[in-house]
This record gives sequence, C-alpha cells and structure tokens, in this order.
Amino acid sequence: MQLIADMLMIAASLGAGIYCLVLAARLRRFTTLETGMGGAIAVLSAQVDDMTRALEKARGVAGTSERNLEELTTRAETLARRLELLMASLHDLPEPKPARPEAEAEADEDGRRLRFVRRRVGRDVEEFEE
Repeated sequence: MQLIADMLMIAASLGAGIYCLVLAARLRRFTTLETGMGGAIAVLSAQVDDMTRALEKARGVAGTSERNLEELTTRAETLARRLELLMASLHDLPEPKPARPEAEAEADEDGRRLRFVRRRVGRDVEEFEE
C-alpha cells in the first residue's frame, strides 16, 4: 500500500512538473516583445501616445479657429448694423433729377406716369447705432 501511494505521489509530482514547464514556455511566448502579447501591448501603447498628441494638436487648432470665427462673426455683425444704418440714411436723400428727357419715368398703358414710393422701415435710427 505504501509503495502504491509513493508511486502515485511520484506520478503526480512529474505531472505537476511537466505542467509547470508547459506554462513557463507559454508565458515566455506570451511576454515576447516581437511576436507575443507584449509586442501587441507595446504597439497599442505607442498608438495611444500618437493619438493623444494628435488630439492635443487638434484641440489647439480648434481653439484658434473658434477664436477667429468669433472675431469674424462680431466684425460681420458690426458691419451689418453699420450697413443697415447707411441704407436707412439713403432714404433721406432727395430724388435725383434725370439727366435727359428720355430718362423720365415711363408711362403705363393709360399714359399715366408711374410713381415709386419708398417707405422707411419701422425701426428707429438709434437702434442701428448700438
């Protein structure tokens, strides 16, 4: 009985030793930098670093573009208000007299002269000066 127990113990020890050798070989292949999982992890880490740098660069460019766009929008709004004020002031000018008699206002079918009426927009001039 003792002999059978010793033999089973030796067989179990050999099996555990072989199992440890197999696991050690697999672990060595797993951590190899060129071909194993270590290589894949190294490549992914490098890609993450590259993407982080690209993201920071894109944020900088986007911030600059945003500031330029805000500046241009503000400038365009100011110029639009100024243009509206200029257009409103054009309604105060007297009508130009035609240089030639042929340039008189055209008559419609009944022989009456056409009349054009200009009206001011309902806004006050102070609104445009803000």
